[in-house]
Amino acid sequence: MYDVAVIGTGAAGISAVLTLQALNTELVWLGPPRLSPKISAAEKIRNYPGLPMVSGDEMREVFLRQTQEMGITVTPKNVTGIYAMSDHYGILCGQEMFEAKAVILCTGVESVKPIPGELEFVGRGVSYCATCDGFLYKGKTIAVECTTKDLEHEIRYLASLAEKVYLVPLYPNSEITAENVEIIRKKPLGIEGTKKAERLVFADREVDVDGVFMLKRAIAPSVLLSGLETVDGHIVTDRQCRTNLKGCFAAGDCTGRPYQYAKSVGEGNVAAHAAIEYINQR
Repeated sequence: MYDVAVIGTGAAGISAVLTLQALNTELVWLGPPRLSPKISAAEKIRNYPGLPMVSGDEMREVFLRQTQEMGITVTPKNVTGIYAMSDHYGILCGQEMFEAKAVILCTGVESVKPIPGELEFVGRGVSYCATCDGFLYKGKTIAVECTTKDLEHEIRYLASLAEKVYLVPLYPNSEITAENVEIIRKKPLGIEGTKKAERLVFADREVDVDGVFMLKRAIAPSVLLSGLETVDGHIVTDRQCRTNLKGCFAAGDCTGRPYQYAKSVGEGNVAAHAAIEYINQR
């Protein structure tokens, strides 16, 4: 079991793991191995102390070099669920589970907001994990909304199981060509059903389905961890970056505005110290 699991490889996550490593903490760092793609998205960063007028790509390379020099590596896993145990947390990544005494959420904010019905039917026909729940839909009809080309391997996996797949790729140049896959290049308006998800609704049509998979890099925090207090999609924290759940901390954009690197780095450092204090007090 690890002391701390840090989820997210943006500025807050980087700051947290640097602090934890300096304090000789047993940690696991989960997320994209080349760091959060949002770092590279910035054209110019003007207000980060010590790195004036750098591009997002330049900042990412600095972050990568620093973590590598500190001997810190990213475990390239997409977190699909976090579970509070009696005295620790289980972090589910597909079919693999990591365990840690404390967890720091540095998940950022969702670039694609939930559609109507999505959160309502989670666990009742809506899933965020192909490898976790795909087998439940063998020989059935499903819809798959995918926000990034990086997750196309999960689409192929689902297509190998389902009889029919309605694929909604929210990115250009999809390379999925299976015979049982019908591509719909429109943004869905919502998910409908009674006791479970039954239909994916578009402006000009509806498709009947047995289940809906929402494949995305960022999952709403309240869905990721049951019982986590959020307001307007942001995690509620105190000055020590503590959430309402013992042993769970949050830092960066996921805690609210301003969405800036300097704020995220500061919170990552605070969250790391608070997590160590929590573990020592136990």
